[in-house]
Amino acid sequence: MPDASQTTTVLKAISDPIRWDIVRQMTEVDELACQTLEKRLPISKPTISYHIRILAQAGLVKVRKEGRYFFYTLQRQALRDVVDELWLLAPSHDVGHPPARRPP
Repeated sequence: MPDASQTTTVLKAISDPIRWDIVRQMTEVDELACQTLEKRLPISKPTISYHIRILAQAGLVKVRKEGRYFFYTLQRQALRDVVDELWLLAPSHDVGHPPARRPP
């Protein structure tokens, strides 16, 4: 489980609509090329880099450079950790997500 600081960092990172869109696109593939984002997003390459940097600092994205190209991988466990932490706060356990252990 992430600590409260890490959880709020992740939530802040994904609260931006562009960054949320990037994360959603990354869930569909193992690795996403920067060029793909350039084609799909209505923003410039420097702005994509800015958003990726925030996601990477939050621990959500791993960046790999190959030559002059950049590739991004979603760190799925970081996202799962936050979801699990939020689930602990849920007032009841609904179908669709396994019951989480409540902290002592």
